[in-house]
Amino acid sequence: MTEPSTSLLLLLGIDLPILQAPMAGISTPSLAAAVSNAGALGALGLGATNAAGARAMLAELRERTPRSLHVNVFCHRPARADAAREAAWIARLRPEFARLGAEPPASLGEIYKAFVEDDAMLAALVAERPRVVSFHFGAPSPERVRALRDAGIVLLGSATSLDEARLLVAAGVHAVIAQGYEAGGHRGVFDPEADDDRLGTMALTRALVCALDVPVIAAGGIMDGAGVAAALRLGASAAQLGTAFVACPESQADAGYRAALASEAAHHTVMTRAISGRPARCLANRFTAFGRHISPREIPDYPIAYDLGKALNAAGKRSGEAGFGAQWAGQGAPLTRAMPAAELVATLAREIAE
Repeated sequence: MTEPSTSLLLLLGIDLPILQAPMAGISTPSLAAAVSNAGALGALGLGATNAAGARAMLAELRERTPRSLHVNVFCHRPARADAAREAAWIARLRPEFARLGAEPPASLGEIYKAFVEDDAMLAALVAERPRVVSFHFGAPSPERVRALRDAGIVLLGSATSLDEARLLVAAGVHAVIAQGYEAGGHRGVFDPEADDDRLGTMALTRALVCALDVPVIAAGGIMDGAGVAAALRLGASAAQLGTAFVACPESQADAGYRAALASEAAHHTVMTRAISGRPARCLANRFTAFGRHISPREIPDYPIAYDLGKALNAAGKRSGEAGFGAQWAGQGAPLTRAMPAAELVATLAREIAE
């Protein structure tokens, strides 16, 4: 009988049990291609772009690699606008803008469209047919899942609990990504208002392996081959790494992000809603310090809050202040190694073998 890990590698069309996390806004076609060409699975996050942007990125990626392509979409509940809460949030951050010599925007909008209602993105994915599409924040409707499966696309979904994993399997994914609380970037919880058990990567991975009939991919805090090997020993078929690839020269991380990742801040990551409106793990910076004692009820829905967060970061960068960036990173951030992506994949492969 084929081992689960071999089965997943064949399904994804890769040689190594390593997935690069999609990281919307950070991953680039050159990063994803370098990872895929090295035998792992490179990825692009489409959560911060539209259908035209997705087609352009996939076209560039295909020029750089003939290997498997993985793209990720966000399946969050569309934002509920609340003019009073949004005005209060603008007022709350106005002093931060003032310290940077800037004015906040007068109003906020839903800057990203959720895949659950984005017909153009669905049409683009069905037409472009990347090897893999993954879901974050939930799963789309059965009709959308069926359209992607009918196009021959392999489907993955992120889960932070067994209940979420079972919903993803019922929805029709081929494998589940077990996102532990250690993971950097946006927490994949389906309902950000519900209680979160905050399961760690290894506990969650083992629970899903024992309960599900589909392959499990471990994600969160994994930075080297020893971490990948540990996940495989627990029954995972592969591991997904995000923060490990942020310092690669092919990523889109700016100078402030890279400097923070190499600093003491890497030892003090913070789960915050203040930046985007959804829980996300970030390097400790001025934005996470600002949001530390703010009630989630005060923060507008994702991605409306992100509209203001991005404006504040832009104002900061204009004045030389990098501390308001969305510097997403997992708890393994101190283990980051700055090297080209292909070299990192080769290093990970050697470490797994050892």
